[in-house]
Amino acid sequence: MNISIFDLLQISIGPSSSHTMGPMRAAAYFVEHYEKRHKLAHVHTITIELFGALAHTGEGHGTVPAVLLGLEGQTPETITPKYLKKRFKKITETQTLNLPNHHAVKFDLKKHLVFNYIDLLPKHSNALRFSVYDKDKKLLIQKVYYSVGGGFVIDGTKSTRQQNNVIPLELSHPFSSAKELFQQCKKHKCSVAKIMLDNEQAWRAKKNIKHQLAHIAEVMEQSIDRGCSRKSLILPGGLKVARRAPPLYKNLKQKLRWIRKHPAKLTNWVQMCAFAVAEENASGGCVVTAPTNGAAGVVPAVLHYYRKFHKGVNKNKINEFLLTAGAIGLLYKTNASISGAEVGCQGEIGVACSMAAGALTAVLGGTLQQIENAAEIAMEHHLGLTCDPVAGLVQIPCIERNAIAAAKAISVADLALVEDRKPHISLDQVILTMKETGLDMMAKYKETSKGGLANSIRC
Repeated sequence: MNISIFDLLQISIGPSSSHTMGPMRAAAYFVEHYEKRHKLAHVHTITIELFGALAHTGEGHGTVPAVLLGLEGQTPETITPKYLKKRFKKITETQTLNLPNHHAVKFDLKKHLVFNYIDLLPKHSNALRFSVYDKDKKLLIQKVYYSVGGGFVIDGTKSTRQQNNVIPLELSHPFSSAKELFQQCKKHKCSVAKIMLDNEQAWRAKKNIKHQLAHIAEVMEQSIDRGCSRKSLILPGGLKVARRAPPLYKNLKQKLRWIRKHPAKLTNWVQMCAFAVAEENASGGCVVTAPTNGAAGVVPAVLHYYRKFHKGVNKNKINEFLLTAGAIGLLYKTNASISGAEVGCQGEIGVACSMAAGALTAVLGGTLQQIENAAEIAMEHHLGLTCDPVAGLVQIPCIERNAIAAAKAISVADLALVEDRKPHISLDQVILTMKETGLDMMAKYKETSKGGLANSIRC
């Protein structure tokens, strides 16, 4: 499994890892590729064609500004939401793109951006095709990229092993399934987190790993804080969805001492945290993909719950939480999918719940069997969950699903910790079932806004 945990837990901007983050990266990869081989100075016109879910819900998911800023060389890790909005407005007003190396080209959204609602390209629903023409309208190059979920991008001309973010490396403890992961833990008499920490050193030094984990945890907490303190209470996009985190925070913080004495009421606090992050994402704010933007509220909310309401929490335990969550997420990424456009919301919210439940079980002292049980139960009860965003926005039902899944993850961990049994269904089996269920799911339920709840409300 040659994927770094930091390819899964990435700092990003909202509202979608597959529709915002991925297309921005694809565009940046394209201009980098073209500059190396052909020189951007020869470019007179660029056209962009969006396919599948990118075409159907790309406007509501922020694909258009993301891909244009990507062509200008911007990346999700460094760009700010404020700059993205300001620069996109300027591009539309001037109809000009500033490619890297100070090369400006005319770009008319109506002429040079095509939403292809009919055709599907072979490797994934979320496809982008870039075409470059010279001043005589001669096609110089055409290249396809696929945004496959969680910000991951694959080059349409390369094999899996050649992709930018899948680098073949020798890992200390290789595994490709949950069975192999837990076998490695038993063999070396160590935790899931230790296996992940050792493997991660194939990419970076141990001190850098811990530094980055601390940064990820801090960004998660900051996204909760920002989401709870926003003064503008209406989310963008036309549905006029009201933020729920700020009023919930105002109400619940006055009762926090009472809440601590009544654990059942902690659910509302956790849901508030998930609302906060999901609402930040929906408004184009800074979040951590875990495993995707659309499900970014679950893991931070459960981690916050652990940090705030449990004793003995330290940096090592927070690292253990994130490393365990990352291991579970990578199992889904490798053996199934984390793309709503490919397998529905079970691949986003379901995976996030599975990651959070397994991680919480681990840091609360769960056995390897209990960790697996928690991760399996969490996914088992998300199987078949459709991705049906109303009006193509990551708001209804996406935001509330984060809150429900966060509470469910804690409940699942609590259940797993009072049992230590070998279940009939393994984590590997539920991951395979999720994949098969997603492949069987009708396309209208996979991020196209053509079925399900998406039919209930229109802007």
